Amino acid sequence: MKLTVVGCSGSFPSADSACSSYLVEADGFRLLIDMGNGALGELQRHCGLYDLDAVVLSHLHADHCIDMCGYFVARYYRHDGGPAAAIPVYGPAGTERRLNIAYGDVPDEKCMSEVFDFRTLRPGTFRLGPFDVSTDLVSHPVEAYGFRLGYQGRTLTYSGDTGPCDALDTLARGADLFLCEASFTAGKEDIPELHLNGREAGQIAARAGASRLVLTHIPPWTSPAANLRDAQDAFDGPVELAKAGAVYEL
Repeated sequence: MKLTVVGCSGSFPSADSACSSYLVEADGFRLLIDMGNGALGELQRHCGLYDLDAVVLSHLHADHCIDMCGYFVARYYRHDGGPAAAIPVYGPAGTERRLNIAYGDVPDEKCMSEVFDFRTLRPGTFRLGPFDVSTDLVSHPVEAYGFRLGYQGRTLTYSGDTGPCDALDTLARGADLFLCEASFTAGKEDIPELHLNGREAGQIAARAGASRLVLTHIPPWTSPAANLRDAQDAFDGPVELAKAGAVYEL
């Protein structure tokens, strides 16, 4: 299983990275998790526009899904051969309507479904290409999901956006790589059921017995160095900061 960080900035793009987007590949299958601001452009460094096999959206905040509007344009108005075939797009309830509203001028209410096969996420497990996917609701102001992907005995957990919650501890249990948001700074922001700080990400990784922690979704106004230090204080395993273009082999 190969993970490529397409974008990892939280809330809005930084000078160095697009917002949340992660390409996961195995057996020739390409799965994109989230497509936030700026991600569509960066994705083309790693994958052809028409080479994705599926998209999974953790939630419907713009920094995780808004570039799906541009991706609709690329697939629907494709100049060579007409619209691209529909690919599965998993998201919270109302994903199609939300993207239609965001785009604002679609030819009709169902045209997005011609290139996106919208499927509603629910807590549970399902098979997606070569991956065994487990998903559960996490702690955020909107319907939001964390994910656990399994492939040939290796596991990747992605927190999505969340505050501390039991569901995330379960999803991260024994993960080979735990890709965890760290939006806040310990001792500075204390807003329940919204985001994690570096210390909390490290504590969750430690409780879950994860092998490796990668901190992501750090907004431009949050200190990456402080969050890295706080996570390292709480977790004895390897900890690093996600960077656009970084590749991990599991």
